[in-house]
Amino acid sequence: MKIALVSLGCPKNTVDAEVMAGLIAARGWTVCQDSAEAETIVVNTCGFIESAKEESIGTILEEAQHKEKGKCRLLIVSGCLAQRYADDLLAELPEIDAVCGTAAFCDLPWVIEQALQGRRFKHLLPLKEPDFKRLPRVPSTPAHYAYLKIAEGCDNCCSYCVIPYIRGPYKSRPLEEVIAEAEGLAARGVKELIVVAQDTARYGEDLTGRLQLAELLRRLDRIEGLKWIRLLYLYPENITDELLETIRTSQKVCRYIDLPLQHASDKVLREMNRRDSRQSLEGLLKKIRTALPDAVLRTTFIVGFPGETEEDFQELLAFVKEQRFDHAGVFTYSQEEGTEAGARPDQIPEEVKEERSDRLMAAQAAIAEELERALEGRVLEAVIEEALGDEGDGLYRYAARSYREAPEIDGSLYVESRQPLETGTFLPVRVQQGFTYEAVAVPLAEEEEP
Repeated sequence: MKIALVSLGCPKNTVDAEVMAGLIAARGWTVCQDSAEAETIVVNTCGFIESAKEESIGTILEEAQHKEKGKCRLLIVSGCLAQRYADDLLAELPEIDAVCGTAAFCDLPWVIEQALQGRRFKHLLPLKEPDFKRLPRVPSTPAHYAYLKIAEGCDNCCSYCVIPYIRGPYKSRPLEEVIAEAEGLAARGVKELIVVAQDTARYGEDLTGRLQLAELLRRLDRIEGLKWIRLLYLYPENITDELLETIRTSQKVCRYIDLPLQHASDKVLREMNRRDSRQSLEGLLKKIRTALPDAVLRTTFIVGFPGETEEDFQELLAFVKEQRFDHAGVFTYSQEEGTEAGARPDQIPEEVKEERSDRLMAAQAAIAEELERALEGRVLEAVIEEALGDEGDGLYRYAARSYREAPEIDGSLYVESRQPLETGTFLPVRVQQGFTYEAVAVPLAEEEEP
């Protein structure tokens, strides 16, 4: 049987989908890329915010057309939207044959077999961390990088967030299990490991009573074959001096610090149930820049949180202009049912949210362009990601990344070469020109050629 697997959302969801692909292959079925050729289609959904839910529903409806026009016999929905709205999905979308929750995706082959027998049902289990050590996995990313999920769930209980309800409490994977998977990925040829969890910096605390991310990084740093280790989603309160020193002395950990700060107004942070203040965040950013002067700082902000005043927003805007983040994502607040913030009466009108988002992104765009232009003349190690079109001038053009950019999140570093380059190749380049969110570079070796 041919099975198409469509995965949406964050890198953590990507890892789940890769495990599902491994389970499909282990069952003797074939994972195919073309939904029109598939007999079963699995949509692994995201349900974090309203826009993600809309994308998931749209994708389900789009894939459902293959039941009428293609070879599809079964449509299975998994992931966060499935966990949160299983009954609603089955009631409102008759095209769906089965729903599989976030803790039950390891049972996907069984779910498919049951659906083939005519059962139309939901399969939800208590939220727990699956045993990835015993599960096959087929990476869907390019061969030179892969995600390494080190924990599941979250205990932070931010007042706007549904993740604890969808993914359960924070659960770290055992250290040796994580190392074993990392070694296996490196043996396959993976050069860049991207370490992810909902709160990566908290890794190990639930298992040992102490933060273990620094220890994990020191172990990963010794794995042969790896070139880069990148960290995503480091909550501020758990960034320790030990962690910064480990990054500073590491040979492979990228000096790329991803901090989901969300806001800078003390009032809004408090009402978000965040544990930070503007003063503590400013102190942390100063500490990071002192320990790692060449660190790239990425963050995310939410505008339009219930009760956010123009004064609160102006405080956030001033904070962004002062701190000059290399990368920043801006989200308009999404009112989620079942959350403390979602029940508040002082919701902000959508047009105000959008206007504030536009103002903040405009400020960040100007900062990003200045920082990219400041890179001109600098030599960076880059990895070639994708060959681009030929413009007829004899140059080969490629989308690439340096340590400064995470895949599918940040902008690109474009490399222009007189010689063809292979995807996954790491090489030194010199930045020629910076633009907003991107830059153009040439291979360093070609500077010395006639």
